[in-house]
Amino acid sequence: MTKTAASVIDFRSDTVTRPGDAMRAAMARAEVGDNVLDGDPTVQELEQRSAALLGMPAALWTPSGTMANLIALSLHLSRGDRFLAPRDAHVLVNELGSAAWLAGGMPAPLEHDAGPGRPTPGTLRGAVGPADGPYYTLRTTLLCLENTHNAAGGAVTPPHEHAQLAATAKEAGLRVHLDGARIWHAATALDLPPAALTVGVDSVAACFSKGLGAPVGSVLAASAEFIERAKRMRQMLGGGTRQSGVLAAACLVALDQMSDLHSDHENARRLAEGLAELGWQVETPETNIVLAGVADVQRSLYALESIGIRTLPMAGKVRFVTHRDVSATDIEEALQRIKTALA
Repeated sequence: MTKTAASVIDFRSDTVTRPGDAMRAAMARAEVGDNVLDGDPTVQELEQRSAALLGMPAALWTPSGTMANLIALSLHLSRGDRFLAPRDAHVLVNELGSAAWLAGGMPAPLEHDAGPGRPTPGTLRGAVGPADGPYYTLRTTLLCLENTHNAAGGAVTPPHEHAQLAATAKEAGLRVHLDGARIWHAATALDLPPAALTVGVDSVAACFSKGLGAPVGSVLAASAEFIERAKRMRQMLGGGTRQSGVLAAACLVALDQMSDLHSDHENARRLAEGLAELGWQVETPETNIVLAGVADVQRSLYALESIGIRTLPMAGKVRFVTHRDVSATDIEEALQRIKTALA
């Protein structure tokens, strides 16, 4: 077939979405101010709403999720501190080593022995090590969780397992940061409020441009004292934006669209079902990410591209991500193309 721009079905990420008319209109009419000098009213509204949704006292808007995570880790860690995170977590493999390079932490992965993306409390307890070791040994001071876990196929950590991990960390004297870039997906899959998934954490990052459809923006939520310190760190990293209410307005509309994630999850399940029927190695997704095991990832990526299906590699597999700009009709079209050309 001859591929045209209109024929491309883009499964690379849920960050490729474009703002709809309602979101663009909200951006155009947003009330704004200088968010560095004396605050932007729309940003403040977003921060207050986000803090309430995430069950935290305060929140801080950031341009990206990577910045939100870096701010949190920079404040939680002292140079040379060791921190733990589930294997293949975003902070370990997708943030260019900033946790070590800029935040000064020594990362250590935890195996997924409780299920995809989830270590058991026993594994966490064993990884912490003694608190009274010799002065020249690493001190483990932070646990960084991820929900949903991207590289594990959008896997969800249920609230009781999250609470057990947070409690185990606290017993060992660790602080807890949650990378909740897709916490909205986890909450939707579990039919729970997002705050039910932040119990026991000291800070949580969440993203508005993954799945919810905003063009830019994340948030870091924590105590009021922590957020005051976070503002200074954000400024140091170049995140002090001016009339950013234009962007915050899009994030507010994005929050109003959270219920739409149900459709993305349904589309992901249909895609996985169809790929399995065609002989692909896939498991039923919990949210909007489908990981397909193939013999040769790069060759599969090229073959899919040739029929107008855009994907990316993840964890040694081909990753398909459903989102608001991919319809149920697009899912059936993609499956038909694969059946015709590649099956």
